[in-house]
Amino acid sequence: MKHDPALNPSKARAAVHRAMALAALRADSSLSVRLRRYNDHMAIARSLELQEVAL
Repeated sequence: MKHDPALNPSKARAAVHRAMALAALRADSSLSVRLRRYNDHMAIARSLELQEVAL
């Protein structure tokens, strides 16, 4: 039986963190701050995706 992606909170949270990562790149901040925020959000998204694969 296939699972509905909407019922998988880790997949939804990973998508939200990817969106926040892209928004961080467009923010009105210094380059170092934008890059740090991008990397932080992408790290969270990747870990959530790995948790999903492990399930």
